[in-house]
Amino acid sequence: MANPVTHFEVVGKDAELLQKFYAAAFGWEVKPQFPGYAMARPGGKGISGGIGKADDGGAGYVTFYIQVADVNAALGSISSLGGRTILPETRVPGGPVIGLFHDPEGHLVGLVQSRGAE
Repeated sequence: MANPVTHFEVVGKDAELLQKFYAAAFGWEVKPQFPGYAMARPGGKGISGGIGKADDGGAGYVTFYIQVADVNAALGSISSLGGRTILPETRVPGGPVIGLFHDPEGHLVGLVQSRGAE
């Protein structure tokens, strides 16, 4: 499949509560990545994701990340189709290049650049 979903995030007010909940409810391995954020690995089939605290301490969100060859190019195409860039191309320290956008109905969706394109 072109442009697969490769990552998810569950972000809210209480990162520790969310991390414990998903670990217990689904048997996921949850390991701290940095303060307020942990990586969740379902194991077997399925994609890994992150569970953490909302940056502004406010309402959280659930989103997914789609792998693309070039985050900037994808955001440009998305904008021409009625989407809106929320986070321009950004390199996560020690991690991938990402971006965030709202689709035409306001859903938050992430992009992650494929490793070969970085």
